[in-house]
Amino acid sequence: MRLLIVGGSVVVGGALVFTAASALAPPPSNPRPAAAEPAARPETLQERLKRLPEDHRSWARLGVQYVEQARLTGDPSFYPRAERALATAAALAPADDTVLSGRAALAAARHDFPAAARLALQAVRANPYGAAAFGVLADARTQLGDLDGAHEATERMMALRPGVAAFTRASYAAELRGDLTGARRFLEHALADATAPADLAYCRTYLGELALRSGDLAGARGWYGQALAASPGFVPALAGQARAHALAGELPAALALYDRITARLPLPQYLVEQGEVRIKAGLAPDWALLRAQQRLAAEAGVLDDLTAAEFEADHGDPELAVRHARAEYGRNPNVVAADALAWALHRAGRSREGLPYARKATAVGWRNALLHHHRAEIERALGRPARSRALEFNPRFDPALPALARFS
Repeated sequence: MRLLIVGGSVVVGGALVFTAASALAPPPSNPRPAAAEPAARPETLQERLKRLPEDHRSWARLGVQYVEQARLTGDPSFYPRAERALATAAALAPADDTVLSGRAALAAARHDFPAAARLALQAVRANPYGAAAFGVLADARTQLGDLDGAHEATERMMALRPGVAAFTRASYAAELRGDLTGARRFLEHALADATAPADLAYCRTYLGELALRSGDLAGARGWYGQALAASPGFVPALAGQARAHALAGELPAALALYDRITARLPLPQYLVEQGEVRIKAGLAPDWALLRAQQRLAAEAGVLDDLTAAEFEADHGDPELAVRHARAEYGRNPNVVAADALAWALHRAGRSREGLPYARKATAVGWRNALLHHHRAEIERALGRPARSRALEFNPRFDPALPALARFS
């Protein structure tokens, strides 16, 4: 399930990087390159903290920078650094809303959504006008299956700071309800508000995903191309292009892109997609890097039973998938976790146990082809009338490439 953190990046209490106020001296009347004064360089957070070691908000922002670095690089070793910086901030000012919001962002990044919701609520109580805290609260409540609570937090964020972060969350909430028109409209609002290349790329990429999830490959490719025009090398847009190639049957082109993507950002999602496209192309998958990334994430405190459950159900040990899925659903009873548990139980030969979870996964209105395919397969296994709406929702859906339908 997509986790939105302030327009594709984590922002808490203001900018990610502290910039010292400075003014450049006017140039000399006849400047020579060797004699010209160098431009003043913005002060980094680390430099500021050397000067002001008790600046708790800068410690909190440094922690959030590390969270963002983990997201951008796929390197979970940044999370312990974030934890240390945020622990220093909390020791200095435990009730400060910037500190609490930063701790909530780290908890969300590590998939500890109960803690993220608790910390975000504390931040909201400390400062009811902090939009960033409402954003993390909306994300956490979505992952906890509390869609009404997530909607309430998103609405509050929209009232406080309408912009890319709020509009993208509102878009996802609408999509989960099955309102694709509303989801597209909110993303268009976000795009109209975006100015930074990363935000433009982010909004265009998710407009591409909406198109791809509806089977509109041409529309999706157009949006991904526009995203890359705004931010060349933007990995989510490259991944979108790879999915579009794979779903069009252009497997060599898809694999060439996946090779580029996983070399730069070896996230488990991309590694599973790459492996499935290799299988579709008649090649052997290599899951070694995936398992290594999962170990590194676990060592860094990331709780991700969901990815393990989905992978094991489709490509590994179904009983192990059930154990992971039960752990995930126990912490985060959302529709994606319900689907993972339903599918794991079915693959383990316990379709009757899985059916109630499949029904829950398809009950909120989300037009997700994979969830509806799983429910239909479970119903067929039980000898019940089954009508899959997967191809109705996405004519390009391919059950041999399930990870490509999980990219939301």
